[in-house]
Amino acid sequence: MIKKIVAGLSILLALLLALAGVVAAYYWRPAIAPINPPPAETFSRQLVEQGRVLAGIGNCAACHTAKDGADYAGGRGLATAFGTIYATNLTPDTQTGIGRWSLAAFQRAMREGVRRDGDHLYPAFPYTHFTHVNDADLTALYAYFMTRPPVYAAPRANTLPFPLNLRALQAGWKLLYFKPGALAPDAAHGQDWNRGRYLAEGLAHCAACHTPRNALGAEIASSAYLGRPMAHWYAPALTSANTAPLPWTKDELTAFLRTGATALHGVAAGPMSTVVQGLKGAPDSDVRALAIYFADVADAEHSKTDVDAVVKAAIAHSQKVSLVDNDRGASLYVAACAACHSNSDGRPVAVRPELSLNSAVSLPDPANLLQVILHGSNNPGLMPGFAQALSDADIAQLAAYLRRSRSSQPAWPELEAAVVRARAAQ
Repeated sequence: MIKKIVAGLSILLALLLALAGVVAAYYWRPAIAPINPPPAETFSRQLVEQGRVLAGIGNCAACHTAKDGADYAGGRGLATAFGTIYATNLTPDTQTGIGRWSLAAFQRAMREGVRRDGDHLYPAFPYTHFTHVNDADLTALYAYFMTRPPVYAAPRANTLPFPLNLRALQAGWKLLYFKPGALAPDAAHGQDWNRGRYLAEGLAHCAACHTPRNALGAEIASSAYLGRPMAHWYAPALTSANTAPLPWTKDELTAFLRTGATALHGVAAGPMSTVVQGLKGAPDSDVRALAIYFADVADAEHSKTDVDAVVKAAIAHSQKVSLVDNDRGASLYVAACAACHSNSDGRPVAVRPELSLNSAVSLPDPANLLQVILHGSNNPGLMPGFAQALSDADIAQLAAYLRRSRSSQPAWPELEAAVVRARAAQ
């Protein structure tokens, strides 16, 4: 019996090894010959400028620029469930950057997740979205990066444990989760919607943050845009599951993506603020297209919400609770927050949000609210951080009070432990 079991296991192992070999062979890619960096004048100013705008839409600097580092020189650590992966150098340095990469090598990396030397890239680099980007846009991006000042920046070693550090294993991951190719236009929708979808699903890779992932780090297609925790923040749902008191209409989304703030939803903070910053160079038509697409994803335009009634009721409820609630959290709110966030005239203002309308207060995770209370707004002068002035218990009680008085959502559990994690993240 034991001999039969051993024989069976040996056969199974042999079959698995054979299958792994077939997969690896199928996904094997040769190295692409290095080139001499083309002179900057090879690329037209118009093409380089187009690439600059596209790099902003793709938010490339957010990952490929380390804190206090040179633009696009890499070195920023991207924390994953499997270890830290360090972003690569996108400048045309010939030793540590992409200076020896041809356009074909750049396109292959973007569309197939394969380096110039033939090794597979980890999907922390969102080639699963970049595969949808068209030739013209990839050419413009290549022109932009190849005309940046070259920066020598020795790559940092990733911290993935064995065997996850074996890039060949990415072939199996691709077999399971990677669907390369362009997005076909959807004839059921108009030009703006299709443009928004092309940007959102491709270069802007919005789902990379806003879609839950499975145990192997792949986006769960059936849960697209349902939101997830990430990097000590929470990327909210972009569907009708969003818990904001008011719908994210195309007008609200346009204002938020263009300026980073709306009176009915609040101010962009954390990772989202870099997205808004990247979109500053994008044409209004592209920002509007993104808004049109995501308003449709959320089915916001079919909402029958009476905005004025919701605003009036929210502010009235906030004022009523403030009059009767006198716990420690309420006292802290009066002392630290009320001067800016009180909208007694019934007219919320974007730069000092009415917290009963603020998305961070209604989210299923307190991370965004805690980060802003602790560390303030990304925009200097808008809101100070209270990390030094308030204890973990103070911030937990303040957040609990805001949740109770400014939303109809259930209380957040274990708030003080969440504050400790948020404080340690900086």
